[in-house]
Amino acid sequence: MVSDDWDGPWVQVSGTAEVLDLPDSVEPLVEYFRSIAGEHPDWDEYREAMRTQGKSLVRLTIERWGPVATGGFPAYLA
Repeated sequence: MVSDDWDGPWVQVSGTAEVLDLPDSVEPLVEYFRSIAGEHPDWDEYREAMRTQGKSLVRLTIERWGPVATGGFPAYLA
């Protein structure tokens, strides 16, 4: 997980991933949109767009994390 700033803090996470494909991904994608952007003006249109675009969703259950690193990507690895 990285911060909004490219050279900002980041943390490594590990856990179990679950992939939700259509049609199971549509309602969780609605929940995701609501959590980051609020209400959509036309939910039926949004759902249809997710189906048309073949969208999937990956859920990560974080089991371990850390440490928080600062200073961005190490220069010696660039």
